[in-house]
Amino acid sequence: MEIYKKQTLSETFSVYFDKRMIRILLLGAISGFPWVLIGSSLSLWLKEDGLSRSTIGWAGLIFAVYAFNYLWAPIIDRIRIPWLTNKIGHRRGWIVTMQTIILLSLVCWSLINPTTNLALVISVGLIIAIASATQDITVDALRIEQIGEHEGKSMQAGAAMAVVGWWTGYKLGGVIALKVAEFFELAGFENYWQITFLVLGIVIIACNIGLLFVHEPQPTDRKESQSKFDKMIENKLSSSTNKVANLFSKYFAWIAGTIAGPVISFFKKNGFKIAIGILGFVFLFKIGEAFLGRMSIIFYKEIGFSKSDIALYSKGLGWITTVVFTLLGGLFAIRSGVIKAMFVSGILMASTNLLFSLLAWYGKSELLFAIAVIFDDMAAAFATVAFVAFISMLVDRTYTATQYALLASIGTAGRTTLAASSGALVDWLNGDWGIFFIMTAIMVIPSLIILYMIKDNIKEKIKRVAGKSI
Repeated sequence: MEIYKKQTLSETFSVYFDKRMIRILLLGAISGFPWVLIGSSLSLWLKEDGLSRSTIGWAGLIFAVYAFNYLWAPIIDRIRIPWLTNKIGHRRGWIVTMQTIILLSLVCWSLINPTTNLALVISVGLIIAIASATQDITVDALRIEQIGEHEGKSMQAGAAMAVVGWWTGYKLGGVIALKVAEFFELAGFENYWQITFLVLGIVIIACNIGLLFVHEPQPTDRKESQSKFDKMIENKLSSSTNKVANLFSKYFAWIAGTIAGPVISFFKKNGFKIAIGILGFVFLFKIGEAFLGRMSIIFYKEIGFSKSDIALYSKGLGWITTVVFTLLGGLFAIRSGVIKAMFVSGILMASTNLLFSLLAWYGKSELLFAIAVIFDDMAAAFATVAFVAFISMLVDRTYTATQYALLASIGTAGRTTLAASSGALVDWLNGDWGIFFIMTAIMVIPSLIILYMIKDNIKEKIKRVAGKSI
């Protein structure tokens, strides 16, 4: 791994000037933007149509598809989109297909009233979530494949740029959504959110145009390794001279290799106990952040902030903070190692959640709002870049899409399935936001305990892959 402790800060920072980082930045933005649609935009749309906190919280269950996208990730690794694959490549063909589905879903939303058609609104949101989760499988694989397997320093810098891109898509996309919605609301349009979704469709089109400038490597090793695994299974099954039986064996081997290969590889390379520890840590690490994030825009609205205030402080100011501290977080991970970065970011994440408790108890204050957002985004930036680098360095390049999707989706499982109860928890606390945010701070502790227990084994794993000390 290309990390040298005696490098100057400027020498370490120079890795960000690699042209591949711009491509990764764009991929991150493509991945982050759909969360604006099914996250803050959908939540505020439902809130302003008079739906309860609990309803909005449970509506967030559509995010659960991100927790299960690894189930169809093997298909993304193996199946080629007709015509598009030949024209723009395997990975990009999948991304464009999913972007088109999201665009059509926004058109559908523009024709629906959530008060009278809540089930339909949520159903379309689920379609967006499925398309976005499927897109993420390919985006993450394409992002990882931009960097060589042994370019450890570039991999961590790439993780930082991916996070910057994701938050750029999410934060600036949020600014666009909120500003456009407020503009049409003040202009007197009753269906201002429906019009906003049509405007956001233009962003989807722009993302597809930008995607054409992202280089897609054409690795042969992945296909050869996958074929070798398929052949091994086929040879074990094809003991018969019957042509029909052998044909069945061939197809069964392909299916088994597609589904079982990535999982077997993950457990074989890490060992059962360490693999389970990794999965447990990934599942628990960002639960507290998810509880806070799911209810944050509802909290801002209830405490008295307008859509413009939220756009300025939470989205605009938050984006600047996120970009700066993601890049700094990437440098910290490069110079100190991803394990230490995970511990530091976990502690920061828990600590900054307490600032929202202070805001809740004090009342509406733009200064406290700005401080809370700055420090929360700083912690989230550190945590996300460390987390992305951590799981990116553990994947097998033979099954890039599937293994990354498996780890990322397990992390999402904790953030979506459990955090769906966030609105109900606030209601159970009788709207005591201060206690709610304290509880979100405590939620990170179990994951750090697991990380401490497996840290030595993870270090050895990364050393074997990278060939140098972390």
